[in-house]
Amino acid sequence: MKAAVYYANDDVRIEDRDRPGIGPGEVLIRIRASGVCGSDVMEWYRAAKAPLVLGHEIAGTVEEVGDGVVEYAPGDGIVVTHHVPCNTCRYCLRGHYSACDTLRSTKLDPGGFTEFARIPALQVDRGIVRIPEGVSFDDASFFEPLGCVVHGMDRAGMRPGLSVAVIGSGITGLLFIALAKALGAGRVIATDVVPERIEAAKRFGADVTIHGEEDVPARILEANDGHGADLVAICTAAVPAIRQGLESVDRGATVLFFAPTEPGVEVPIHLWPLWRDDVTMTTAYAAAPRDLAVAAELIRSGRVPVGDMITHRLPLADAAEGFRLVAEGRESIKVILLPHSDGG
Repeated sequence: MKAAVYYANDDVRIEDRDRPGIGPGEVLIRIRASGVCGSDVMEWYRAAKAPLVLGHEIAGTVEEVGDGVVEYAPGDGIVVTHHVPCNTCRYCLRGHYSACDTLRSTKLDPGGFTEFARIPALQVDRGIVRIPEGVSFDDASFFEPLGCVVHGMDRAGMRPGLSVAVIGSGITGLLFIALAKALGAGRVIATDVVPERIEAAKRFGADVTIHGEEDVPARILEANDGHGADLVAICTAAVPAIRQGLESVDRGATVLFFAPTEPGVEVPIHLWPLWRDDVTMTTAYAAAPRDLAVAAELIRSGRVPVGDMITHRLPLADAAEGFRLVAEGRESIKVILLPHSDGG
């Protein structure tokens, strides 16, 4: 089979790989759509592990099942997550699935930017979500990224009527905007420094948009009746934007750190106003299978219009171009690779 192998952001090669064999309890998936995630182009994180096959936002059909697999059959449309929890450790028993060591170590074989991948038995047991009728493979590839945003909103205590500020309107920020609207946010304010992303934020539900070079905290106060936002979702690793988010939160409100910085990056925090104003700060990492199930229903119902976010559908042979588009972050919103010509 063909696989897109990552060496660096500007060095993605199409190579021949053996099609994975499967064992008892395992499933072979024919990948029809695979989204390029922003984390796939975090070179500081990926390059040291290269060469490797990336890709974890996948949707496809069951190609083959191993002995003992009775719930799935060839031809079934499925999404599978690379991250699954053990459900028995101290973190899982406390509901912190993304802190589970098993969740952090599970993966697909060899990855999602291939024609076929082996789904280990643990993922078959608890990491597969069926694609609902009427949902395309392209849209289904959003189950995982939207699931991560669902997890983030849950961690931040999102409720109807809250004002939400999204700092950074890349694909993750746009998913936060669309989900905030779907969950009944009272007012959604979005920022970015790229004009195309600001326009996209408007299309996907932002009531107010602000260019990141403006005085963002002041503009949020002006747009939100003299108050900071009830929930600030920071969806960029840019330190100036992180500072803007911290200065844009209302009293008694919540700041969610969603995008990771490189290791070692320090952001000075003025603790006094955060302490005085009783501000909650939290983070969100990954998604558990239950988050993907919620995302699947949001997409099936049309409440989060992910299909409209796709700007590029490319064959696997053009994976290098897909990585370029995502790494540069100006020409694209969402890039989907189609390992099989009948994908989409």
